[in-house]
Amino acid sequence: MSLLIVSLDNTIVNVALPSLGHDLRAPVSGLQWTVDAYTLTLASLLMLAGSTADRMGRRRTFQIGLVVFTAGSLLCSLAPSLGWLVAARILQAIGGSMLNPVAMSIITNTFTDRRERAQAIGVWGGVVGVSMALGPVVGGLLTDTVNWRAIFWINVPIGLLALFLTWRFVPESKAPSARRTDPVGQVLVIVLLGTLTYGIIEGPAAGAAVSAACFAVAAAALAALVVWELRRPQPLIDMRFFRSAPFSGAAVMAVSGFGGLGAFLFLNTLYLQSHRGLSALAAGLCTLPVALITAIVGPLSGRLVGTRGPRLPSVVAGVCLAIAGALMSQVTLTTPLPLLLGIYAVFGVGFAMLNPPITNTAVSGMPLAQAGVAAAVASTSRQVGQSLGVAIAGSVVSGAGAGAAFVPAAHAAYRVNALYGLIVLAVALLTTGRWARATAERTAARLAESPQVTLSRG
Repeated sequence: MSLLIVSLDNTIVNVALPSLGHDLRAPVSGLQWTVDAYTLTLASLLMLAGSTADRMGRRRTFQIGLVVFTAGSLLCSLAPSLGWLVAARILQAIGGSMLNPVAMSIITNTFTDRRERAQAIGVWGGVVGVSMALGPVVGGLLTDTVNWRAIFWINVPIGLLALFLTWRFVPESKAPSARRTDPVGQVLVIVLLGTLTYGIIEGPAAGAAVSAACFAVAAAALAALVVWELRRPQPLIDMRFFRSAPFSGAAVMAVSGFGGLGAFLFLNTLYLQSHRGLSALAAGLCTLPVALITAIVGPLSGRLVGTRGPRLPSVVAGVCLAIAGALMSQVTLTTPLPLLLGIYAVFGVGFAMLNPPITNTAVSGMPLAQAGVAAAVASTSRQVGQSLGVAIAGSVVSGAGAGAAFVPAAHAAYRVNALYGLIVLAVALLTTGRWARATAERTAARLAESPQVTLSRG
């Protein structure tokens, strides 16, 4: 249930953006912040939430997350202005960061039998496909029949029910040894992601000087983060992981692939509703091919990873994402709907193929004790990618103006999406071969010889 509302929030909000923007008189940059305030906060706090749950108790942290997320959703529905909505979205994300990684840890510690755990994780993973399918349709229906505020109401009863069920059924658990927090590392991550995204989103309006200053601060924060984490015995992010080519490749593929997803959802919402004239519900139904193909092809990709390794599905993902981006860069306001849905289907195949090999490649060769934190970094990379995808695509569109200029500007943004696909393809070929496996083995050996105390598998 926690995964349902958190994943639903990623897709249900996009379809309501035009209505929301009209009601709150928000520019394109305001719509970008409505999405990115959530994903950036989530990305910044995922690692901290996992270590906090290990120390304070997983059930307790999970319950706090449900309360905060539900309260944030209610405040989103009551927001009188864009500023209040963005603030409520940040509150939502603070609660959301305590849900998904902590819930996975609860599953791992509750289901001790390997077969039962696999079945539970299978159900858990299936909810992603359900939420992707439900989000645009439910969001469109609520926006058309009530208004955009109704998309946040749906989280409240689900959140309260999940809170009751957690109190009734979930056992408390903690890590055997508490891990110290890393406040300096956490602040540096927030500064890095915040200034980078602000520079991208506000750059077209604020000017080159502001953008350059933001990018300079982001670069300085990144350098300081690397130096600090390498010297810290209990780092927020263990930088030694990046010596493994498969791990580094998984992070790059996650940022690129989910950057494409964020841009796709954001641009298509504006294209279908604001410029093609479809209703919110019709626009939501148009994205169903992506959700349905993800639900079908995702498990197939997982089986391919298990039987043939991550290279084939990663390569297919890169090719399909690049082709979909190139095709979308040719779409006009009169493109036949069946052709448009076919392009969406190609994108859906690429996205569905990408997800399983990202996690598999990230943990490839890692010692068991480090597999959880490696997967957590991959999850953080997904959120970072989605944030940057929305920021870059929105800035390309807003920088070109509105009205008739939207389509050519969107074409430029979709060429960036094609580039994301090519990056996934190149990185997949580079980080899944013999040399890459050797770097993973050397990294695993070094981690085993001189282990730092890292985030537990939760």
